[in-house]
Amino acid sequence: MWISIVVQAVAGLGLFLFGMQLMSDGLQKVAGNKLKRSIEVLTSNRFIALLVGTVVTMIIQSSSATSVMVVGFVNAGIMELTQAFGVILGANIGTTITGQMVSLDVSKWAPFAIAIGLLMRGLKKSVRVGNMSDIFIGFGILFMGMDYLKNGLEPLGKLPEFQTMIIQNAERPLFGILIGLVMTVALQSSSATIGVLIALASQGLIPFTAAVHVIYGDNIGTCTTALISSIGTTPKARRVAMIHLLFNLLGTLVFLAFLNPLVVPMIEHWTPNNVPRQIANIHTIFNIINVAIFFPFGNWFIKAVNFLVPDKKNAELILDDNTRTLDDRILASPSIALHRVIVAIQELADEAGLAVESAIKACQLRDKNYVQETFDHEQRINALERRIVEFLVKLSQESLSEDDSALIDELFQMVADIERIGDHSENIAEYVDANIDAGVELAPESVDDLNQVFKKVKEGYHLMSESLVDGDVNKAQLAMETENDVDDLKAIVRQRHIERMNKGLATPMSGIFVMDLLSNLERISDHYRNICESILEMEGDIQVS
Repeated sequence: MWISIVVQAVAGLGLFLFGMQLMSDGLQKVAGNKLKRSIEVLTSNRFIALLVGTVVTMIIQSSSATSVMVVGFVNAGIMELTQAFGVILGANIGTTITGQMVSLDVSKWAPFAIAIGLLMRGLKKSVRVGNMSDIFIGFGILFMGMDYLKNGLEPLGKLPEFQTMIIQNAERPLFGILIGLVMTVALQSSSATIGVLIALASQGLIPFTAAVHVIYGDNIGTCTTALISSIGTTPKARRVAMIHLLFNLLGTLVFLAFLNPLVVPMIEHWTPNNVPRQIANIHTIFNIINVAIFFPFGNWFIKAVNFLVPDKKNAELILDDNTRTLDDRILASPSIALHRVIVAIQELADEAGLAVESAIKACQLRDKNYVQETFDHEQRINALERRIVEFLVKLSQESLSEDDSALIDELFQMVADIERIGDHSENIAEYVDANIDAGVELAPESVDDLNQVFKKVKEGYHLMSESLVDGDVNKAQLAMETENDVDDLKAIVRQRHIERMNKGLATPMSGIFVMDLLSNLERISDHYRNICESILEMEGDIQVS
């Protein structure tokens, strides 16, 4: 009997978790940029942060995933602790939606939901319809899993030892809390723990008074994911995980010490003889009441975690800035992770722009300090490029919409083009360095000609860089026009220098130097033209401000 119970219960739980994940993926894809913008609108206003935390967690169906993302945001320096406090509290409310949903006896509609989803997928006329189909299919599979789970656990009621254990421990709060904590840590999902409790309750296998304490433990156990995720992060990021733990611990103490005698009878009165609904309701009310109690004391919480997780000398310098900007914890929400990649690519383009400027100054001023500056910029470009590519590879393995997958392909190409601009800037610096050592001098006319090319390349790169930040396609088109100008200037300057060499006004060594410079300047303009083409292709997708 035990083998049959375990196999069916595990199968049901697996379907439940798979359905929840599929539904979450569909919701995230449908939300898309709206989910990204919901994070962007965060200000120091904790009420907005609370609302965003609630909505985002309803979408991704996991308070643990939200808290891990927030750890990543704070670690990357894109969110402050005051904002994080509101989001974490909102996540605790948002996660209760799953329990409310599965407590409803709508399993008979599960096949219809799956059928609708499959029909939408078969007749898919747009990406959005395809994403909506995942929501319906996930919803259906989730409730099919609940049915399997309920049926699998039903035989437990016939086992005297199970009944004895429940009766003996129904009034032992610490035992129930421990069970809830262990279950949630093991399943890595507070919603799964609630699902198991509701399945047990639907078969009359657990009384409400026993389930209450398991739910308290479930709320504490869900904090472990963020705590583990915060290992190796900055002190600020670790404080986020500590806020989550402190909130749920204090909330449990408040209910055990004061509110249980009031809240539990009230919920039993609201939904008599319906333990599954009572379980969902205590989970929701536990979190709403605790938010109402502790939300006004946000500053106290922040002071408390600052004391518990003190700053360490130079702690912020331990982590590489690039690693922090693209924190793997943000991958839990692909649309937000994609937004952070675009920000990192803009930083990469800025660094490449500085490399171009330094290389040109090295040539104009014949100054080895600018040569070294160019080399330094190139090293930073390579480091950031490697991190972006690594992050994009991981992101491409997540569940993505078709639009986001296409966008990632464009971003890979864009990163490659920016990295090549850094390489060509380094080439120019190396040529300048070698020619300074060799004592090669250029005629004033050649210097004037090259300055025209330098000016046009800088103009085009500046337009491209601005377009990359604000998404202005007009600037991208203007930058592409400068690439044609650079090609024309290259031909003119090359011909003039050849004429000067034929007249003996320039040396062969200077000729090689000028040709190498022109070749690399042209390649820089080719690559920023490629980037502009990508910007036009991604119109509306790259703007982050």
